[in-house]
Amino acid sequence: MSLMITLPESIERQLQIEWGADLSRRALEALAIEGYRTEALSLGQVAEMLGTSVNDADGFLKTHGADSLITVEDFELGRRSLVKLFAK
Repeated sequence: MSLMITLPESIERQLQIEWGADLSRRALEALAIEGYRTEALSLGQVAEMLGTSVNDADGFLKTHGADSLITVEDFELGRRSLVKLFAK
């Protein structure tokens, strides 16, 4: 899918000065970050969007303040499930 964003030329020039020429990539990254923050996208989907590994996507998200959405409770539930699974 392709998306088109229309910006006033003055804003486009300003953003290109601030961020460099590849505004398309910056827009894609912003969409990935917001998708992850709102839980609309998984870490794997962010990695796919950015064309990178899950590990690199995780680092990218941390760099941009979108840390893991997994809570301590999630880890504890997973731990208990694994204990039950391997106890059999």
